[in-house]
Amino acid sequence: MLGRRRRSNEAGHRPKFLVVVDETEECDRALYFAVRRATRTNSGVVLLAVIDPSGFNEWLGVGSVIQQEAEEEASAMLNRSAMRAREVSGIQPDLVTLQGNRSEQIMQLIEEDEDISFLVLAASSSSDGPGPLVSTLAAKSSGTFPVPIVIVPGAMSDAEIEALA
Repeated sequence: MLGRRRRSNEAGHRPKFLVVVDETEECDRALYFAVRRATRTNSGVVLLAVIDPSGFNEWLGVGSVIQQEAEEEASAMLNRSAMRAREVSGIQPDLVTLQGNRSEQIMQLIEEDEDISFLVLAASSSSDGPGPLVSTLAAKSSGTFPVPIVIVPGAMSDAEIEALA
């Protein structure tokens, strides 16, 4: 078994799509796919923002200010994404903010929430590659990852995603 058993189809539970929210252009593609698919499958959506705490303690006296600003930025980003989810499909997603290494925090959240059934990522369409999350999680650990990873091409339009979701 690849981690904790998923309980999303048991009584009192329902599947959830996990979307990692960041400032990349392709993030909206993952969000759009997840909320449209969740609507069609009567599932939930979890939006996760991960704050990198490195640097909070490097600046004497201002570390707490830097941390507070990072938390405020993460909260604003989650709220914008939640508003987009409501506009697209009427879904009110769960909002989660964690601190630490992004890959580790994603794994930790999936381990803790037995209803998370899919991780939805979007691949960048830039020539620099698909992006760090897709490269790290999908390419290196997909064979042992505890839930399926859905990778949405970053260049897909709303209509193209709608046809698939």
